[in-house]
Amino acid sequence: MRADRLVATLLFLQTRPRVTVAEVAAELEVSPRTARRDLEALSTAGIPVYSQRGRGGGWSLVGGARTDLTGLTGEEIRALFLLAGPSSTTPELRTALRKLVRALPAPLRPGAEAASRAGHTDGRDWSRADVTATGPHLDALRRAVVDGIQVRLGYAGPGKPVGVRTVHPLGLVTKAGHDYLVAGTERGLRTFRLSRVASVEPTGEPVVRPPDFDLPSVWRSFAARLEERLYAATVRARVAPGAMAILERLFDGRLRVGPELPDGWTEIQVDGPTPEVIATQLAGLGTRVEVLDPPEARERLARLADELAGVYGPPVSP
Repeated sequence: MRADRLVATLLFLQTRPRVTVAEVAAELEVSPRTARRDLEALSTAGIPVYSQRGRGGGWSLVGGARTDLTGLTGEEIRALFLLAGPSSTTPELRTALRKLVRALPAPLRPGAEAASRAGHTDGRDWSRADVTATGPHLDALRRAVVDGIQVRLGYAGPGKPVGVRTVHPLGLVTKAGHDYLVAGTERGLRTFRLSRVASVEPTGEPVVRPPDFDLPSVWRSFAARLEERLYAATVRARVAPGAMAILERLFDGRLRVGPELPDGWTEIQVDGPTPEVIATQLAGLGTRVEVLDPPEARERLARLADELAGVYGPPVSP
């Protein structure tokens, strides 16, 4: 235990130009007497620690000496803090990261702190995706976020050709198997799915970071707006026996199961962005599902039936 305390005391000394016995005691949760003995033991062991008496005195490392007790490279440190980041809810992990910061030489601390703010994981599942879709540019964007460098981003939106824009990378978020970049643009904060990124070219210009920017909070705001659109409409239907397992996999949290009907079918409600989109998703079950309302969903299925019959139906006799 004393060896652990001595290391912790040394790490604490590295974070400040001068500390008092009382500050060491409070930090390590020991008595002032124990803290003083530990400081004296470090000095006796040859660590360049010295004390200065009187008002404004305390204990310091000679010449502001710094010792890297971690054995980690700069890249390894940034990768560790990027993965652990601020989204961790484990108290032990947060405590361990604080201790690690104290162990780092001063030049490495800003990179570690920047990396800890650069990533976020959102555990709520939108699409039940089972594979991570990142694209080939994750490493380049991670470096841009951590280093605070603007990039020219080649990006293809849904149904649009690739366009190039200059953005300020602020953070990376993993959501339902997909990675997203949160970045500042001329039109404010935006999100970019990494699987749609076509190119990344650093500009060398520093990122302009909004005041009080907090990645988890910003992402929650984006996610809330998207989820409002995902749950904007509801379709009511009835489902044949044996089809419920398919629906549960298809819709997950957007499916609400009602009572079983006298004929053995089950009434359901499904949420989605529009009645037409929900109807299109239900069409794959064929006659095992019957949409009851709203009318827009039934009309969409009727149009789909006509289109499919025109392609796959029997040829019309001349």
